[in-house]
Amino acid sequence: MPAVASAYKQNRLPQLRGFCYAARCKSISKAAEKMFLSQPSVSLQIKALERELGVKLFERRGPRISLTHEGQRLLELAWPLVESIDGLERSFSAVRETPQRGSVHIVAGGTTLQYLLPRYVERFTSTYPLVDVRLHNRTGKAGLEMLRSGEADFAVGPLVGAPPDITFYPLVTYEPTLITRRDHPLAKRRGAALKDIAKYPLILPPKDLNTHQFVEAVLRNHGLDYDVKLEVGGYDVIKRYVELGLGISIVMSHCLSERERLHAVPLGRYFPKRTYGVVLYKGRQLSAAAAEFVRMLREDGSRGSPRGLKKALAVRRRR
Repeated sequence: MPAVASAYKQNRLPQLRGFCYAARCKSISKAAEKMFLSQPSVSLQIKALERELGVKLFERRGPRISLTHEGQRLLELAWPLVESIDGLERSFSAVRETPQRGSVHIVAGGTTLQYLLPRYVERFTSTYPLVDVRLHNRTGKAGLEMLRSGEADFAVGPLVGAPPDITFYPLVTYEPTLITRRDHPLAKRRGAALKDIAKYPLILPPKDLNTHQFVEAVLRNHGLDYDVKLEVGGYDVIKRYVELGLGISIVMSHCLSERERLHAVPLGRYFPKRTYGVVLYKGRQLSAAAAEFVRMLREDGSRGSPRGLKKALAVRRRR
């Protein structure tokens, strides 16, 4: 009997891991993918745990599962234990790594990777050439999931309403900005009212992106009719078509430089500004290299906007 009990206890961790991942993914098949196991294996782990504890942990409706009351209580107890065990290698690496060696995994959206992060990545890799810096292009929920699962050390980007398990350190705030050709009628005015902007064809990012959504929301809230002539991905593409005279656009100020042949007018009085920052998962210890990268970002962010941006906008406003 003691031998049987010992073998049973040895199986407890895989059972709890299968249960916790299924509960957090709300899917046994997705849990199996994360754990690199087959779906039947995870199902057997959960069934064995239910049998040995004498409780029902999930309500099953086809492929969909939801926690029972007992399942919720067990998840609250078991997840911190499973997370600690699964994070043991990362925590140990953090203890033995130094800023001069190791790896840093950063998750960020496309515009952040293009306009905000390059100067920091260049500075960090030149200072710590032996650190392996990996960049992952994810946004929104997908980026947060990488952060929570430990696939990324931290994220960089905008975040509205940080969840309770996430810490957000603001770095820099950008302003929505109207861009037109330099010979456009709006470029000849000192300012631009919304009713004037709505008269001209708009070039915006795709509808599923935040910039498109808040531009449309503000125009609708003011009762204005508008025409979205083009939907194209990437601020560089938008700026190119504005230069060609196919329309005007509203972009975030961080995508502007002195190279474009454009007229720019800040629109912070109409549209919400967007703050970019470092996004961390609470309670997770960063490796020495990742902690150094975050320190560099926050130190530079405390000084205000990235160098060159204020100068570029000032030049734009005078034209």
